[in-house]
Amino acid sequence: MAAVGGDTELPPFTPAAFFTEMNLVSPIALGLLVAASLYLYGVWRLRQRGDHWPPGRTVAFLAGGLGSVAAVTVTGIEAYDTVLISVHMVQHMVLSMVGPIFLALGAPTTLALRVLGPQPRKALLAVLHSRYVRILTFPLVAFGLFIANPFVLYFTGAYRQTLEHVWVHEFVHFHFIVTGCLFFWPLLGLDPLPNRWPYPGRALLMVLSVPFHTVLGLTIMQSTTLLGGDWYPSLGLSWLDPKADQVTAGGILWAGGEIVSVTMLGILVVQWVRQSEREARRVDRALDREEARTAAGKDVTRPEPDAG
Repeated sequence: MAAVGGDTELPPFTPAAFFTEMNLVSPIALGLLVAASLYLYGVWRLRQRGDHWPPGRTVAFLAGGLGSVAAVTVTGIEAYDTVLISVHMVQHMVLSMVGPIFLALGAPTTLALRVLGPQPRKALLAVLHSRYVRILTFPLVAFGLFIANPFVLYFTGAYRQTLEHVWVHEFVHFHFIVTGCLFFWPLLGLDPLPNRWPYPGRALLMVLSVPFHTVLGLTIMQSTTLLGGDWYPSLGLSWLDPKADQVTAGGILWAGGEIVSVTMLGILVVQWVRQSEREARRVDRALDREEARTAAGKDVTRPEPDAG
């Protein structure tokens, strides 16, 4: 979080601040480094024994997933996220939607199951299919958590607490990522998680999520009450108009939510079409085998012609 106060006024956020205000020594930076190292180690182990792992999954997990999280937590965006609510809202969208989607596309659970030995693999499967995970990943439960999360944060005193206390601030970041993963991972269905609905049900949940982002974004834009109370005006920054910045933040939430939801819906449609094509090919192969067996049976039972 940015430190505000003293005789030096924090300058306006610029693209240059994205690099000059980076904080590479933080718990989340360490966590990202550990996650990337474990994933790359798993890919290396597979290749060492001659197994294939799609490069696209590696790129999705490292660049799209961990990379997007890093972009909003260890750069200048993190330095300004308690100064500009619009910057915080960019964090919100990336941590709860963009990052989890790419992390899911990286299929880290599948990678772990292919690399781990028999006992660790058995333990991981037991956790994945435990009662608690089944409840949390049930689509309606995950959907409820995903939708309720921002409403509870912004329309209670919780948001002000994230501005005043570093540990609450960091916990909310973690919470965004977890709730996003709980919602998107079962929908994408690449990892062997429980409660995977048919594609029409998954698409319906994404369609239903769009109005909630619209309502929340418009409510924030039109609100006459500042989120965080007097926090932003008390910073005393000459270049900051908290009300205008809150309108921008609401617009980011509204537009960003719709863009990501529609993109995710497109991904689900593509997956649905590919699954239908695979199923059609499987049925065709089964029919071909049945026809071949029938033809072979007729040849065996056909009487030999009379030589006389």
